[in-house]
Amino acid sequence: MSDARDQRLATTFVSLADTLVADFDVLDFLAMLTERAAELLDVDAAAVILSDQRGGWRTTAGSSEQAELIEVFSAQTLQGPCLDCVATGVAVASADLATETDRWPQFAPAAVNAGFRAACAVPMRLRDDVIGALTLLGSTPGAIDDASVALGQALADVATIGILQQRAIRHDEVVSEQLQATLHHRTVVEQAKGVLAEAGGLDMHQAYLALRGYAHTHHRRLSDVARDVATANLDPGALLTDTTGVPRS
Repeated sequence: MSDARDQRLATTFVSLADTLVADFDVLDFLAMLTERAAELLDVDAAAVILSDQRGGWRTTAGSSEQAELIEVFSAQTLQGPCLDCVATGVAVASADLATETDRWPQFAPAAVNAGFRAACAVPMRLRDDVIGALTLLGSTPGAIDDASVALGQALADVATIGILQQRAIRHDEVVSEQLQATLHHRTVVEQAKGVLAEAGGLDMHQAYLALRGYAHTHHRRLSDVARDVATANLDPGALLTDTTGVPRS
């Protein structure tokens, strides 16, 4: 492992542990987790699912917002290593998804069609409390290496502690309410992405990056910016000009 990668990993762990700020944004926090996992581990994509507290699971963040990847992430909320992982509380992996059509008849073909052949999901857990899972995807057959899985689990553990720490700080909230609010905010982000994509001729990933870029530049929560765009309280053309410097019609 290079010194630069070591430093980047150290910075990532510090960032994931730093949830004691007043404007902590769970969505942006989980987006960072998936982006850093894809960047620093030997994988091509990563995603997080969280419990909706009603017996189901929903994708909350991914390392990319490209349409084909979103389809894979959606499929994993129905079946696949991610659901097996949250059910057992341990990592679940496949070295070749092309051979897993009997095991995961919906997820495996969706992943292979999107260009992924290997997968591993690690639980987001604290002791016996499993709130979700981090999925790692590789584009070539072969087991995701043990070092990447171990680091992925460490990142997931730190992220889980951060989320549950927020619950402890906000004494008037229970974790189910916090997670439910996060999932609602994700729905609003999807709506805002659609508005920006139509206004600026962007794909969904570009629209998402514009939303996050505006939120970071203006020191606002991603969910608040998305709500303003979705409710027409923030002009999408103005946002796109602000983030790209190019006027949009």
